[in-house]
Amino acid sequence: MPAETRQRLDKWLWFARIVRTRTLAADLITAGHVRVNRNRVIKPGYDVEAGDVLTVAAHGRVRVLRVAACAPRRGSASLAQALYEDLAMNGGDGSAPQKRDASGHGNC
Repeated sequence: MPAETRQRLDKWLWFARIVRTRTLAADLITAGHVRVNRNRVIKPGYDVEAGDVLTVAAHGRVRVLRVAACAPRRGSASLAQALYEDLAMNGGDGSAPQKRDASGHGNC
């Protein structure tokens, strides 16, 4: 079986475990909370491929992810993490990294 090169956006979000169900993925997309390569996408059937950059606003935070691969089926969490690269410098928690002085303490 050949490896998938393109995949529906709703399916990819579900396979990558960004959302719990494919229906939630479709709802997120149609509500306009997902962008692909800076373009808002409102169709769950939009095809994504490796190299595409997704911006997903969900669960009170914004995640920026690069599609690394497509999968033939939904797998474990560790397999799901291999489907994308998180482009947020701070681990994607939605907060800016805190600057520290030489002693290692924050500048607050």
